[in-house]
Amino acid sequence: MANALAVHLLRHYSNQKQQIKPYPGRLPEYRDGEVVSRTGGSINHNQIAGNIYAFLKFTLRKTDFKPYIGDLRLWIPQYRQYTYPDVFLIQGQPIFQEQRTDTVLNPYFIVEVLSKSTKDYDRTDKFRYYRSLPELREYVLVNQYEIQIEQYTKAEGNSWLFQAYESETEKITFASIDVEMMVEDIYESVDFNLGDPER
Repeated sequence: MANALAVHLLRHYSNQKQQIKPYPGRLPEYRDGEVVSRTGGSINHNQIAGNIYAFLKFTLRKTDFKPYIGDLRLWIPQYRQYTYPDVFLIQGQPIFQEQRTDTVLNPYFIVEVLSKSTKDYDRTDKFRYYRSLPELREYVLVNQYEIQIEQYTKAEGNSWLFQAYESETEKITFASIDVEMMVEDIYESVDFNLGDPER
């Protein structure tokens, strides 16, 4: 989950159109009437997201896919959710929410780096919210504490195919964009011996 991590209720909103004001050092999310804030992310979280973003930015530079990282907001209208995916791709032009250039509605590919406080949410409710977006074709979850990647690729109808990766020698195929990336490159410069900021 973007910038990880512990979720704190800040304020209740009855209408999603009310202005959501930024909080210093945080990017608040909006979940069906509630504004929530997250504390900052870890070094490993940042490194993984940066590795994937840099790879996609270079690999897709001559295509109609554009990568975004961290602080661009996503609106999920069916579930009234604002989120900040760690990394995502848009195919073609972004579709903005009511002409807001800081909020989009049409991700094609999403990556979330898992934290201990958000991993269950990212795997369950958040994935359910994301699946309601008609453009979404792929969802990738990356564990920042060990080599473990979970990949969901949209198939026929509403079904999704699952693939797991647990070795740095493996190669992950991002099927929706026909691009391959080594697992070791996703975890480049990641130090699993670093202390956990969430303890």
